[in-house]
Amino acid sequence: MKAEPQEEHRWLEQLLGEWTVTSEDPTASQPSSAPWVEKVRSMQGLWVVCEAQGTMPDGNFGQSMMTLGFNPQTKRYVGTWVGSMMTHMWVYDGVIEDDGRTLALNCEGPDFENPGRSARYQDRMTFIDQNHRRLTARVQTESGAWKDLMTADYRRQ
Repeated sequence: MKAEPQEEHRWLEQLLGEWTVTSEDPTASQPSSAPWVEKVRSMQGLWVVCEAQGTMPDGNFGQSMMTLGFNPQTKRYVGTWVGSMMTHMWVYDGVIEDDGRTLALNCEGPDFENPGRSARYQDRMTFIDQNHRRLTARVQTESGAWKDLMTADYRRQ
């Protein structure tokens, strides 16, 4: 079995490299934490692996890992996200939006405001330019509207 990268896989290549990550949490009472570092590598052009580490707002060390790829059968971007600060594995299903710059990754996970329930989330990765991208994490409210949870800016080192 040998899969060949397609145009959609090549879109993910713009993530490759080393990035400085700064974030803002609009609900936090404390200022944002120190910058994180993210290193993104390719697995034979079919998958990208994004490994990040840094200091959490509470002062503890944190790590995260994201995988992203494209499934030609479903015509959807797929992936996962795990972090050292939680036990839930986020499973992504997404598309590139019409602007060609934004990857919208949908997932489901624990509702942080209503323990025992789940909620719909979306991580939106938008390329501002080739050396700057923004991740906006948001949750869908009971009314169906989206509420921003966190924004992170990634700048290529």
